[in-house]
Amino acid sequence: MISPCPSAASSNPASDATSRCTPSRSTRSSRRPGSTCRDRTCRGRLIAPVIATRGPAQRDPFRRAVSPPLLALRASAPRGFADLLARELEGCGVSEVRERATGAAFLGTLESVYRACLWSRIANRVFVELARFDARDADEFHAAVREIDWAAHLAPGTTLACDFSGRHPAITHTHFGALKLKDGIVDTLRLATGARPDIALERPGVRVHAHAQGSAITVSLDLSGESLHRRGYRGAGGEAPLKENVAAGVLLRAGWPEHAARGGELLDPLCGSGTFCIEAALIAADRAPGLRRDYFGFLGWRRHDAALWERLRAEAERRAAAGEAAALAAGVRVRGSDRDPPAIRGARDNAARAGVSALVRFETGLLAEAAPLAPREADRPGLLCANPPYGVRLADREGARTLHRELGEVLRERFQGWDAAVLTGAPELGMELGLRAHRTHRVWNGPIECRLLRIKVSPESAREPGTLGRGTAHLKDTPGARMFANRLAKNLKRLGSWAEREGVSCYRVYDADMPEYAFAIDSYRTLEPEDSWLCVQEYAAPKEIEPEAVHRRRGEVLAVLPETTGVPEERLRLRTRRRTRRGEQYGKLDRQARFRIVSEGGLKFYVNFEDYLDTGLFLDHRMTRARLREASHGKRFLNLFAYTGTATVYAAAGGAASTATVDLSRTYLDWAQRNLVLNGFTGAAHQLVQADCRGWLREAAQGAGRFDLIFLDPPTFSNSKRMEGVLDVARDHSELIDGCARLLSPGGLIVFSTNAQRFRLEDSLRERYEIQDVSAATLPKDFERNPRIHSCYEIRLPGGAGAKP
Repeated sequence: MISPCPSAASSNPASDATSRCTPSRSTRSSRRPGSTCRDRTCRGRLIAPVIATRGPAQRDPFRRAVSPPLLALRASAPRGFADLLARELEGCGVSEVRERATGAAFLGTLESVYRACLWSRIANRVFVELARFDARDADEFHAAVREIDWAAHLAPGTTLACDFSGRHPAITHTHFGALKLKDGIVDTLRLATGARPDIALERPGVRVHAHAQGSAITVSLDLSGESLHRRGYRGAGGEAPLKENVAAGVLLRAGWPEHAARGGELLDPLCGSGTFCIEAALIAADRAPGLRRDYFGFLGWRRHDAALWERLRAEAERRAAAGEAAALAAGVRVRGSDRDPPAIRGARDNAARAGVSALVRFETGLLAEAAPLAPREADRPGLLCANPPYGVRLADREGARTLHRELGEVLRERFQGWDAAVLTGAPELGMELGLRAHRTHRVWNGPIECRLLRIKVSPESAREPGTLGRGTAHLKDTPGARMFANRLAKNLKRLGSWAEREGVSCYRVYDADMPEYAFAIDSYRTLEPEDSWLCVQEYAAPKEIEPEAVHRRRGEVLAVLPETTGVPEERLRLRTRRRTRRGEQYGKLDRQARFRIVSEGGLKFYVNFEDYLDTGLFLDHRMTRARLREASHGKRFLNLFAYTGTATVYAAAGGAASTATVDLSRTYLDWAQRNLVLNGFTGAAHQLVQADCRGWLREAAQGAGRFDLIFLDPPTFSNSKRMEGVLDVARDHSELIDGCARLLSPGGLIVFSTNAQRFRLEDSLRERYEIQDVSAATLPKDFERNPRIHSCYEIRLPGGAGAKP
């Protein structure tokens, strides 16, 4: 299903028939006095359609006894993928493949040429060599070109284009070289046929290419006509930042054929026009990448065998139909998502033109929402491929850094066990992923040098200690770094004495105190001796701040943190500050010793500094949890949108008669259960329910008066696929509070909290309930700089006499 090319059958010798060189009289008379003809056709059979040699004889690696149909061929490839091209060609029935820096040279038949143009996923162009010669200057070059029998290649009426590349001591401009090449061809044909070909810059009948290396020049026909990365599925003006053959090379390097053979899944969460996904589907379906192209350079070549070509196309069509059916039966799934709806529409159109719509699904979505489909068998992990913007497509360089960090976080949280292939055009951005690549490849996407990072996503692939602050040491003595360090030191002295006095081991030590250093820094001291951690979250900088200034300030912060706080560099964790994270559903709970235990309020909780966007303990709710404990004695407690169940642990510790913990995420419920067990709370009195909280509230409505104390802490926004519709707390909080009220006992209490900025409680709620704003009373000392970190309300039924906590 996945092989790049079928084994080539023997070609028809008549299709590749050779002839002897018969230069015209005018061509022979054009030689300079004393010049020597070393035309290969004077020595016997040809190994290319026509080869003329001029100047000193050169060693020809292909010069040996071969059967007449063999041609001297070469194919070019994107830099960094030549080995994959050579491997492909070996499967196309060619011989003597020799890998080169920019491609491969090989011997093959006309059928081999067709198969390479039709089936190669890597090649840029395929050339057949016509002549090699030495030329000291432009006149010798022109004369040597005229010695080739061009009438054997161009029929009357065929259009022509000429290209010249390389460096020649006398031909110093490639445009001049192309003109001399064209003049030599046109002069020869005019003298031989009485007519000259028309020049066509776009899609000529025959394209001739000359390449110089010093005084040595090779003249070839470009049988591909235009780069083979143009598969034919792009719409008008549809050039993409990622070339199709580069995308295919990334997929082959990343092992996608093996994934597809097992019925695996591929996801590109930044898919743009869908190049990765479409190329993956072409591979999985055994569809020739050139099948939808309507132009090749050999179609106008006089030696083109139309019958042979149509036979090979028909064979490819049959293989495509069988390959697609096999891929669908095996369960192959290819998905792409992007936040830009027009890009998704374009990707769907491209997939339709490529003939792979049955295998590919595109949808609009944010990177933060990317997740695998339903769990698959352990032996069928997926592959995530991405080409995140790196400052070429994205003007905001700082935005590219943020996106790379977010991609790394999503990989760590939801794609454990997967393979990942990330192509980045800025090597330093690869460090932002926070994942260690087991293989790194230096490749080129057009003129852009890139790094292909191949990652096996696992707990062990997290970046080695010491990477966050690497390269920032030189910034620690800058005026800005010293200013930031002084402010942080003052905070540590003030808050440190408070934390010690109150028995607080996890608290915020810096919260954008200086606007130009827009970070939130939280300190965690675990129960292990001398085990302190810093979680550093970066706020988005105002648009008027230059990205390089933002990058420098981040470096200054990271440079001074270890010395100022005493926390070693390997225990710093930098994370991207994002608006809505609570309520998102992440991957499986990692049980590989990445969890640590901290203490708060005499209770113990598991936290994780490396595998999740949040640590598992929201520090701004410290006082809210304490109030819940005081109010819970003998109460039936309900915790909705429970996250890791810390509020449930507090309620149980306060003597709650029973607890019910509801969350959509199995991962977080497992985490909540571990927190309960850690504190000695087990048994039927403590229930954990996996459910969409809104749906659960509606279904539980008949159980009026079931709970005495309810904690409602919904995410600001969530559009989880497992949730009914989209949750927007600004719009939906009234519905949620009403649902809780239907379950509340007389005299009961609802504690509603939200982290939504500029939140405004719906006025009609105050007409139905007794509501007290306790936001200020629940604001911890370490969050005093940000009084809007959350809004918190105590809500009672009308006439309720429940005691205040």
